[in-house]
Amino acid sequence: MKVLVTGGTGFIGRWVVKKLLDDHHDVWILDNLANSKKTNINEFKSHIHLKSFIQGDIKDEKTLEELFQRVQFDICYHLAASINVQDSIDDPKTTFENDVTGTFNVLEQCKRNDVKIVFMSTCMVYDRAIKPSGISELDMVKPASPYAGSKIAAENMVLSYYYSYGLPVVVVRPFNTYGPFQKTGGEGGVVAIFINNKLDGKLLSIYGDGKQTRDLLYVEDCADFVVTAGYLDKANGHIINAGTGKDISINDLAMLVSKNPAAIKHIPHIHPQSEIQKLLCNYSKAKELLDWEPKISLEDGIKRTEEWIKFTKEPSNKEN
Repeated sequence: MKVLVTGGTGFIGRWVVKKLLDDHHDVWILDNLANSKKTNINEFKSHIHLKSFIQGDIKDEKTLEELFQRVQFDICYHLAASINVQDSIDDPKTTFENDVTGTFNVLEQCKRNDVKIVFMSTCMVYDRAIKPSGISELDMVKPASPYAGSKIAAENMVLSYYYSYGLPVVVVRPFNTYGPFQKTGGEGGVVAIFINNKLDGKLLSIYGDGKQTRDLLYVEDCADFVVTAGYLDKANGHIINAGTGKDISINDLAMLVSKNPAAIKHIPHIHPQSEIQKLLCNYSKAKELLDWEPKISLEDGIKRTEEWIKFTKEPSNKEN
């Protein structure tokens, strides 16, 4: 197939690109590099199936129109977005423009050119998990941040194109994804930040009491899920979760990473109103519809992530 990946140089995006290339599809990447870097795809730059990297913005209708006119895509994996919850509270306008208006622009091109779209949403649209089985796609959503609100709005717009125009669409909601190529600074995920701080001999800072839980999904499992959702027609029109079905408190995660209680400190939450206290995924729909299950355990995923972060810290690599 001919595949467009928006946000393809981002953390999850580059793994989606890798999976598509491994499956021998021709891939085009569109990314404005606002939240990523082109070096994330250096591994693929000579790959026969990576056709083009376009530095461009999904808010630029002309760039999108020219790209869709030049290439008759079979499918678009739409991952480009503002993804930081705290930033969305401080600057909701930017998040809305990227996540809602940008998604509308991509949708319009997909409709005009009859291109299936897989829309990357998030578990942050949900309210806290109450049932022992975890959060299913039928559970309540709660826009606790402008990020969550923008993703819910974009999801509804995507699904409206399925019902109004018959456009093949899938909405995917991965739970908290971590792994190699995730940022290790303020905009990164908790696993990457904890590992990086441990390696640097810094304290692992936890917002609030640390009792909040997360269902942590390794990035290659996430990419496999996202790509598979695009392959199967029976997923069209559906919202689908992906996670491990196991959650861990941030306190326990910090101990798993550091093995040292003295290296952990608690700090006041910047935006406590946006915190979801319990995130636990029920991925039974993904298993039934896509025959998908996670393969990498949290312990193995943390080990792989730490090895990658260590490698990127090597002096010889810093100079390159």
